[in-house]
Amino acid sequence: MDSIELEGLQRRLKALEEENARLKAAGAAVLTERRKVESALADSEERYRTLFNSIDEGFCIIEFFDGPHGPLSDYVHVEANPAYTQHAGIANVVGQKVREMVPDEAGGWVELYGGVLRTGVPIRFERELVATGRHLELAAFRVEPASRKQVAVLFQDITPRKRAERELQQLNETLEARVVAALAERKLMADLVEGTDAFVQVVDPDFRWLAVNGAAAREFHRIYGILPKVGDNMLELLEDQPEHRDAIRTAWSRALAGEAFVEIAGFGEPGRARRFYEMRFNCLRDGEGRLLGAYQFSYDVTERLKEQERLREAEEALRQSQKMEAVGQLTGGIAHDFNNLLTGIIGSLELLQTRIGQGRVKEIDRYVSAAQGAAKRAAALTHRLLAFSRRQTLDPRPTDLNRLVMGMEELVRRTVGPEIAVEVVTAGGLWPTLIDASQLENALLNLCINARDAMPGGGRLTIETANRWLDEHGAGERDLDPGQYVSLCVTDTGTGMAPEVVERAFEPFFTTKPIGQGTGLGLSMVYGFVRQSGGQVRIYSEVGQGTTMCLYLPRHYGKETDRPAALATKTAMHPQADHTILVVDDEPSIRMLLTDALEEIGFNVIEAHDGPTGLNILQSDQVIDLLVTDVGLPGGMNGRQLADAARTTRPALKVLFITGYAENAIIGNGQLAPDMQVLTKPFVVEALASRILDMIKDGTGRN
Repeated sequence: MDSIELEGLQRRLKALEEENARLKAAGAAVLTERRKVESALADSEERYRTLFNSIDEGFCIIEFFDGPHGPLSDYVHVEANPAYTQHAGIANVVGQKVREMVPDEAGGWVELYGGVLRTGVPIRFERELVATGRHLELAAFRVEPASRKQVAVLFQDITPRKRAERELQQLNETLEARVVAALAERKLMADLVEGTDAFVQVVDPDFRWLAVNGAAAREFHRIYGILPKVGDNMLELLEDQPEHRDAIRTAWSRALAGEAFVEIAGFGEPGRARRFYEMRFNCLRDGEGRLLGAYQFSYDVTERLKEQERLREAEEALRQSQKMEAVGQLTGGIAHDFNNLLTGIIGSLELLQTRIGQGRVKEIDRYVSAAQGAAKRAAALTHRLLAFSRRQTLDPRPTDLNRLVMGMEELVRRTVGPEIAVEVVTAGGLWPTLIDASQLENALLNLCINARDAMPGGGRLTIETANRWLDEHGAGERDLDPGQYVSLCVTDTGTGMAPEVVERAFEPFFTTKPIGQGTGLGLSMVYGFVRQSGGQVRIYSEVGQGTTMCLYLPRHYGKETDRPAALATKTAMHPQADHTILVVDDEPSIRMLLTDALEEIGFNVIEAHDGPTGLNILQSDQVIDLLVTDVGLPGGMNGRQLADAARTTRPALKVLFITGYAENAIIGNGQLAPDMQVLTKPFVVEALASRILDMIKDGTGRN
């Protein structure tokens, strides 16, 4: 080998050595860079894993598979954070199938999440997890790519909020929602956070964004005119907006100091773009408890706050409207009662005049008694109206409550019915009290009727008297002067009353009964009468356990003289005729007058005192040519309902309504059905006869 070839080989060797050194240096650089990248990725994954495990909201990943009901008809939990158990009330869900966890409601959950999987459209909704009795607010998003057959679900337990909404009867009290990231893989976490409509931000102790989703970035830009990104310092971005910067610093400093809290505040220029947000702050720590930063979940609650304000403003107007509606119910009921009574009086007097003209004077006593009875009941109704206003004229006399109660015992037993056991407990040596005995009897009967209505399935009613010596403390609790009193208590084992009902029980027009079954005057009358007599009424009640109504009356230092009065009843006669008319009215005097007047014309009359009784007759084989019925009837069926029910089996039945209400109360859709007419109380018998003859068409008989 000559020198030229040797030099060539040496040059090539040197070049190879230099290339080898360069490659070694490049490899070392690549290895170093790779280690840096792997380290950064590990830190990032650790940070997101810490956030996943520390968030308050429940989070899980579900994966669909072909189940017993077809393709993709079941799913299994493949990932869940610790908060899942806290919010859903179900532990150890990873690996569990939904049709095994909650078989009775699995179909609904599969349908909801299956729609997300098929369409890729995220959903946000509220639903009750029946198995645990918890109301959940949930957000669901498809995990991309769709071939993974996975859906991410973020949720929180809103059961307390739902309970509060029901108790306060307010809609949309708060917007409870928190959206968090909960996956180890960065892309999956980003997809989840970006898919939610919550404003999510995570900052480090130096106020630099570690994470900010698109919704939060866009909202930040809308408010402050600056679009933030990860790595930016929020305080530096707001350097030229010191007021907003200081407000943000104050809020985030609390979270960075380790405080978890919720705050509602407004941001933006007043009067222009100012919005209100519910912001939930919490600190972010790693597995060893070291502070990594803080995170925030915010929601725009501007419209909800406006709605709450509108509800508050409307509350008083609504209460006033309800009172006016109660007044309308009251006046309608009073008009109905008075028209019934006036019909009894006018009809009695008219027939009385007719009988005298015929010389049939032996029959006039029944009409006189009917007119007098109706007039007395009208006076009693007026007394009830005056009682709750404490303006009635009383006739107080020394009264022995024991004698009064025992005298009414049989009447009470008949009134409450056989399903309710009545017990009377009278105190020995009971002091007398100065009271209007007849008004006290009415009050006691009223309390017993209320007790009966509170025990629809039967129960026990106890009437008890006692002497009470109230010291300053006991009298103060009852709003009375200290001294000696006599108590009259009525106790039932019925449904009881809630505290808010007890507070309003004595308000005029307040009633918990359905429309048409109570005017709200009963307890108001009792309260007004007892207060006018120098006493007091107190309610002791527990829902589901029963109620005790106690009347406290001042002791009278004298002797008892009064005794309760007796009651009398009358019956009606039933002559025979050709055409048959069914008369349904709860007022005995009106039934008697109608029966006599119609029999006088030549009709056969059948009577019924309430809707169900009348319907039983109409559903029998009895021939009925015309139904004459009051509109306001007891027994749970009014006159219009009776007529409609009767026409299902007797479509050609002619009906004449007699009522003290306006015709609109019984007319459906603006008009009466064919062969239905209305006669308004009070009316003269001649008008009734003329109307019925006109409806019957063929006169007074078929002979």
